[in-house]
Amino acid sequence: MYYGAIEAGGTKFVCAISNDQLEVIERISIPTTTPHETLNQVFTFFDQFSLKSIGIGTFGPIDVNKNSETYGFVTSTPKPGWSHFNFLGAVKERFNVPIAWTTDVNAAAYGEYQKGNAKDNKSCLYLTVGTGIGGGAIINGEILEGFGHPEMGHILVRPHENDSYRGKCPYHHNCLEGLASGPAIEGRYGKKGFELETEDEVWELEAYYLAQALVDYTVILRPEKIILGGGVMKQKQLFPLIRNEFAKIMNSYLPTPDLNQYIVSPGLGDNAGIIGCLLLGSAQK
Repeated sequence: MYYGAIEAGGTKFVCAISNDQLEVIERISIPTTTPHETLNQVFTFFDQFSLKSIGIGTFGPIDVNKNSETYGFVTSTPKPGWSHFNFLGAVKERFNVPIAWTTDVNAAAYGEYQKGNAKDNKSCLYLTVGTGIGGGAIINGEILEGFGHPEMGHILVRPHENDSYRGKCPYHHNCLEGLASGPAIEGRYGKKGFELETEDEVWELEAYYLAQALVDYTVILRPEKIILGGGVMKQKQLFPLIRNEFAKIMNSYLPTPDLNQYIVSPGLGDNAGIIGCLLLGSAQK
């Protein structure tokens, strides 16, 4: 029997199975289209195997409140067809096994906490910077959730005095996602981030916004490690820029670990989410 994992993104679903040692045996990638079309392909993949449990980490927002009538639903997502969709219920209807349910970034944070760059820590924060911006936190070994899950991409940030871009987010405009996501970069400059790799001012502005957010997360949560993943963070020149801007904004107010060890890339690379899903699924009874 195998453990199953679903890392559900707005662009693609990654599905995997593992053995008892959580070694990935097989995995596939499925384009995210409609719920019916996408899940049919997910079910076809898992129908080939005898499963012990499944871990799901999905794009959101989602309902993680087990006392809610809509627990297991994707809620107010702009992704066409997925708003107010009973994702967990659809999977439970197909597979009679224990299922873990959380956000994709919570799963990635858990993967990094257990197996990646935060494995020797009691707390960490994982932030993905890509098509959207989202974050998950592990505090004393537990995923941080309350009435709902964190929406770290939607904290408000102070616009740079030389930035006239209004912001991509239709709800807040000058939130972190609105000003620093991949679509925000493209909206501001008319080109995708990878096409602007050598344009220093692009990444200095990006670091300005991301560092503001990391200071906010630091003063509130005091994590031992901050891990930055996602497509935008493939621009490795961002890391020293963010650390320098972070130090400038923090202004020695609070002690932190050495910034070269505090603000880092994922130890599991692009596998943080799927490994986190497998770990969460394997913990289900």
